[in-house]
Amino acid sequence: MRGIEDLVAAEIGRRRLGEVVATGHREVRFVTSETAAPGVTALATADDVFVVGAEVDGIGRARGDLARLARAVAAADLSAALALRARCGGPPGGSVNVSASFLGRRSFSRFDVEDAVGAVLARRLRLRYHSRRSGARPPEGGLTWRVTVVGDRATVAVRVGARPLHRRTWKVAGVPGTLHPPLAAAMVALAGVAAGERVLDPCCGAGTLAIEAAHAGAVAMGVDLHAGALAAAARNGERTPVRWARADAAALPVATGSVQRVLLNPPWGRVVEPSGRLARSPDLLGREIRRVLEPDGTAVVLIPEGYAAPTGFRVNRRIPVALAGTRLVVLILT
Repeated sequence: MRGIEDLVAAEIGRRRLGEVVATGHREVRFVTSETAAPGVTALATADDVFVVGAEVDGIGRARGDLARLARAVAAADLSAALALRARCGGPPGGSVNVSASFLGRRSFSRFDVEDAVGAVLARRLRLRYHSRRSGARPPEGGLTWRVTVVGDRATVAVRVGARPLHRRTWKVAGVPGTLHPPLAAAMVALAGVAAGERVLDPCCGAGTLAIEAAHAGAVAMGVDLHAGALAAAARNGERTPVRWARADAAALPVATGSVQRVLLNPPWGRVVEPSGRLARSPDLLGREIRRVLEPDGTAVVLIPEGYAAPTGFRVNRRIPVALAGTRLVVLILT
């Protein structure tokens, strides 16, 4: 995600997965080792992980540049990338699909890039190619290749897993406004959650923040006023030790000063409308967060850009992020 690249780089270092060599727009490049490779699929803040197979310079804006890209992919040695993918735990694929993006205006579309590269890869790997041009989702279990063109350089890489990392296996239920798991994991990291700490999400929805906190070793609790949301959270957290409670976020069933971290994606009215006592008095949420936090506790809150922070806190850090075209801000509060 745009805005949390540095957090992904920090997690790579913390997990000792390799050496970060570059951080750019929505990407972090790192070199892993044979022993560390299997751990890359445990990255929580990354949307996905790919192994670079080829890099091609001189890709301009003209349609003829697609032929240059296709020739370079045809000549590239992909064996090392596929071998590293296998060491990372990547399963063999039964087909080929390609997802492409580029910055700036070009005389070709992303689908033109995908089809040009996909046809070459399918021929080389002797697999069937599935185009995304029609809008149809590629079949499960295929080899997914990613092509990005920034400036005049194209990078061709293959996804390690059979599915993106952000599609958590445990997330089987959702509700409107449910949080993107890598962003939730980033908020857990920003809160400095440590094993054994007491963490509360007072507007838990489908439970993403509380579950990510529990995966980091926290003693986590999720609260929501809506029974449907709690049912979704319970399904998602079925194998995770999170306590769920139904209550109004303006009157939390939590003792004063009893939690060390609060993680919050509140109902600000863009996707989910406030309900209960918050619908009448939104400031009550800030009051309750202050009440339940220990004096030196930390709250990490996600709000839309331009919205005010909960009252009564000091904003220690603001991190602008972008998700699905929406500008948001992560606030670290004490």
